[in-house]
This record gives sequence, C-alpha cells and structure tokens, in this order.
Amino acid sequence: MEPVIEVKNLKKYFPTANGILHAVDDVSLTIHRGKTLGVVGESGCGKSTLGRTIIHLQERTAGQIFLSGKDISDLKGKELTRAREKMQIIFQDPYSSLDPRKTVDATIREPLVVSKRYKKNEIDDVTAELMELVGIDNRLRMSYPHELDGGRRQRVGIARALALNPDFVVCDEPVSALDVSIQAQVLNLLKKLQQQKGLTYMFVTHNLSVVKHISDDICVMYLGQVVELCPSKELFKSPLHPYTKALLSAIPSVDIHNPNKPEILKGELSSPINPKPGCRFATRCRYAAEACRQPQNMEEVTPGHFVTCCRVKEVQK
Repeated sequence: MEPVIEVKNLKKYFPTANGILHAVDDVSLTIHRGKTLGVVGESGCGKSTLGRTIIHLQERTAGQIFLSGKDISDLKGKELTRAREKMQIIFQDPYSSLDPRKTVDATIREPLVVSKRYKKNEIDDVTAELMELVGIDNRLRMSYPHELDGGRRQRVGIARALALNPDFVVCDEPVSALDVSIQAQVLNLLKKLQQQKGLTYMFVTHNLSVVKHISDDICVMYLGQVVELCPSKELFKSPLHPYTKALLSAIPSVDIHNPNKPEILKGELSSPINPKPGCRFATRCRYAAEACRQPQNMEEVTPGHFVTCCRVKEVQK
C-alpha cells in the first residue's frame, strides 16, 4: 500500500523564557493512502503541533517529511505552494477559522482563485459542486458565518479544505466544538468523502470514542513523543503502554454490571521544557524502574504494534 505521508524523527521545539519546549520530539510514522491515522493524548501533548508541522504551517526544527515519496522537508516558494495544495487542514473551531467578512461562496472559491487553475465560469461550477458535496444548500451561498450553525460552518471549512483535491487532510479536532448531535453528522460526512475521493486523514482528537469510530490506526502521544502506535482495533483490545491503559480506563462504560474503573495517575507531571533523558511518563507510572531513566526507543512488540516502553513485558503481566 502506497504511503502518502512519511515522517522520520520529526522535531518541533519552541524557545521559552525557561528553556526549550519540546512540543514534538523525534516522531516517526507512516500514513497510507485512503487510511486514517488517529492521534490522541492529553491537551498539550503535541497533537496539533505535529499535524501543523507536517503540512508546513509551522517550520520543523529537525527531521524529514515525505509526501507521496517526495522529501518536502526543505521546500520553499512555489514548490512549497504546490505541495501545500496536496495537504490541507480542517480546523477545530469553524467560527474562528472562517473570515466573518466573507460569504460561504467567497470562502469556498478563494483557494480556487488563488491557485489560478480555473477560469471564472469554472470556479462558479466547482464552488457549486463543493457545496453540494458537503451538504450545504445553495440558498446559503451568500450567507455569512454568523448566520450559520456550527455544523454548517464546519461543512464550509471542509469544502474549503477539499477545493484543490488534496491527497492528505489534517483534521484538527474538527468536531470538538460541535454539539454531540452534529458531531456524528460531520464524522459520517468525513468518512463518506474519504471513500469517494480516496482521502488520507490525520485525525487529531482527545476523544477516544470518536477516534475509535473513524481511525484505521491510532498514535498515542505523551509530552511530544509517540508512546504507542498500532491498528485501532488492536489498541482497544490489547493496549500495551501504561499511559494508553490509563487513557482507555477513563472511557465511560454503558455496562452497569462491569463498569470501567478509571486508573488514577499519581506522581508529578514531567515538564516538556528541557526534558531529561528517559521515559517522560516514568514520574506517573507504577511500573517505572531505573531503566526508564535511560533513552527509550520505539520497538515493534507484535506485528504492526509499536510501543516506546522498556518495561512492556512487565506491563503485559
């Protein structure tokens, strides 16, 4: 299966008054065509920064990024502009990500105009097709964002992201700002569009129930690093990293006879600023040992199941 996105040892650091913040630290992963990689973890773990760095909304500190086999890490100018047409993003808050001064029509047609691929009459047709594709009624064409509900605003954002037929789309918590009743509609729309257009997604979220519904594979992040990466079904069936186990234990259970018992994590949260070598979860992990203070490598424990934990055998017992 053809990889659309490959990331090798990607790092994104930010200077702060107290030192260097390691927002994304040595992340490697692959996303294949037509598949969805879910990225989960606590707020501030680097999920959104990872997605934005991959599509060059933020410049990387180190590492390599490949799009359909081509190294795009150092692209500049027109080459980067062409590459960006193949990589788009759907933002979390559809109200703040849309220009309040532009109508639905103007928002969707803007990337078509900027790309200079289409004639004026073609832009009109493509805009109408995109609105129909995402389920926006033509009567709303001249409406402004404040005149739409959250679900319709997010559909406008999706149409804008798909305007130039991208191969890869970062979905940055696209349903977290929506009512629960609307979330399912948007998720189903994203899955439908993926099937129709062969899209490849990185779905960033903190909602494990949502990521289970939409993802083929799941990447669990903790303080800028990937701690577990495997197929979605495998993660929920046999989680291996202690942090993943703690996350899954927090999912509410509908079974009153066998409810989930959330694991209460104790210990001090490590700082992502000038972090010490070793496992960053060690300060909160009940399996931590002296070996956890040494640099950790991601290893394939079972076929397709990668874990960054030197104590994984003890965790499995």
